[in-house]
Amino acid sequence: MNTGIKGIRLRRASAVAITSGALLATGALTAAPAQAVTAPSIVAKGGFVMNNANAATLYGKAADTKRSTGSTTKIMTAKVVLAQANLNLDAKVTIQKAYSDYVVKNNASQAHLIVGDKVTVRQLLYGLMLPSGCDAAYALADKFGSGSTRAARVKSFIGKMNTAAKNLGLKNTHFDSFDGIGNGSNYSTPRDLTKIASSAMKSSTFRTIVKTKSYTAKTITKTGSTRTMNPWKNTNGLLSSYSGTIGVKTGSGPEAKYCLVFAATRNGKTVIGTVLASSSIAQREADAKKLLNYGFAKLG
Repeated sequence: MNTGIKGIRLRRASAVAITSGALLATGALTAAPAQAVTAPSIVAKGGFVMNNANAATLYGKAADTKRSTGSTTKIMTAKVVLAQANLNLDAKVTIQKAYSDYVVKNNASQAHLIVGDKVTVRQLLYGLMLPSGCDAAYALADKFGSGSTRAARVKSFIGKMNTAAKNLGLKNTHFDSFDGIGNGSNYSTPRDLTKIASSAMKSSTFRTIVKTKSYTAKTITKTGSTRTMNPWKNTNGLLSSYSGTIGVKTGSGPEAKYCLVFAATRNGKTVIGTVLASSSIAQREADAKKLLNYGFAKLG
């Protein structure tokens, strides 16, 4: 009887040993738990990152705090233009003295458009998004707003920007300018700006523009000759320094400090985000890289 019990026990022990060995061989017992990815520390006062595929939040720092956005405002300017019905990107716009006077008066970033030149809508979008031309922004607002006066058309265009924000369900965004040089009521949040950018990136034209490092426009002068403009350089340094970067827009200003809305794609996954009120051009890029690395690590 004892001999039989011992035999059963031995057989059971052998079975356990064999099963354990199989588990060890497959690594089932030795697999360490996945290391938690440590959230980075950024200098920017606000930051947000999401998975562009499903809008899932990957990181947030004061993500819903309203701040001045500087020229990241121009993402919405471009989005509104590209949403126009029956848009003709090759339609020509004559550059007015008012646009030139505006950038001089405000000491604003510009595409150095020449008064009297005929510039296509497509070229104006490049001038808007690469060198962050406030003259290009003014021209687009004047072209695509409604009204019998320039002031009325600009007001109408800014209204379209606010309508577009509402249509995206954004509660913490308001525009009072077409370029970010606001009048005290031009603000958004890291989360809202990221959502605006994600929506804008659905346009293939927008995607092509914001990933372009340099663009040379050929405009038509008053006399009908062709003018080759100096190349417009993209102010987004991530395009040259972070692998996989696909956009989107820089911004800066006395109140806004240094801002950057950014997106990158790696291994078929796209991370998109925003940093607001960083301390310098170099720092906003460093902040963005930290957030991109973190976002990709979270996605695995």
